[in-house]
Amino acid sequence: MMVTARALPDPAALADRVVARERSALATALNLLDDRRPEVRACAGRLLAKLPEGKVYHGGHLIGLTGPPGVGKSSLISALVRHWRNQQKMVGILAVDPSSPVSGGALLGDRLRMLSSETDGGVFIRSLACRGEVGGLSAETWPMSLVMLAASDIVLVETVGVGQKEIDVSKLTDTTCFIAQPASGDTIQFLKAGIMEVPHVLIVNKEDVGLAARKTLTELQTSVARNTQNGDWQVPVLLASAARGTGIDEIVETVESHRQWLLRQGALSNRRRSFQARWIVKRLREDFGRFGVEALGGENSLIEDLTLQGGSPFEHYDRLRDNLVARWN
Repeated sequence: MMVTARALPDPAALADRVVARERSALATALNLLDDRRPEVRACAGRLLAKLPEGKVYHGGHLIGLTGPPGVGKSSLISALVRHWRNQQKMVGILAVDPSSPVSGGALLGDRLRMLSSETDGGVFIRSLACRGEVGGLSAETWPMSLVMLAASDIVLVETVGVGQKEIDVSKLTDTTCFIAQPASGDTIQFLKAGIMEVPHVLIVNKEDVGLAARKTLTELQTSVARNTQNGDWQVPVLLASAARGTGIDEIVETVESHRQWLLRQGALSNRRRSFQARWIVKRLREDFGRFGVEALGGENSLIEDLTLQGGSPFEHYDRLRDNLVARWN
């Protein structure tokens, strides 16, 4: 639903309502972020600036789930959500779907209504289109994640899962889970492509198929033994069955263990600020090319400077864009 310019909400009041977990406020905030008209975007930027930094950079848990098509990501998410809701946790879901070539909207949005058989006010689901973004995520995923974090205990980001390039989720989430399907042949291809170096947790879904699942488990455990990309975090390989509801408790415990590890390392806040910095630089590179980024001091310098700052990614982008435009006028 598009927000009319004449009916733009007060950003501070809307931010307060988002933090208070009002569903209507959360929907309005996400609609603002999805609207690219300049006056609406400016309002969205002010909204992001009003969100409490304690929540968006320190609070909640931002979890990414990726994997090949047909692996059962949505079914697994449904099982995980039921577990978290039993713990009385507020859950937000950003499901990034392929884009319609006609409307540009999400093609698979209707499937989200099947994630739960009952209406639950503690679960908020937003489907958004990837709009041709390389990496499996929409450009709106990061700012929407900030709004979701302000209102939720758990925020899940599900990628489109259409190939081997959908690893941007690891650059925008605290904990990345890769879901593998037994005997699909994808596992070996992902091993060769280096994608197994990305996740913090590996999950073999469809444990109920038996021997094939255990074989895939062994392949992944062998891969993890050679992986040194995640520091001293030992990447676990878990078996689960979304259909039977088995292994769900262990997944929840493991992703929480990773969050606690990040906190002990003092890395959670800096990690999210780094995500934001890279998101801003990526937008600048897309709009102004490498020359524009170099004119602003270069990618590394920009990322280092932006990582030290909080605030609204839209407002930072606009400031840097205006800087560029002023130089060229």
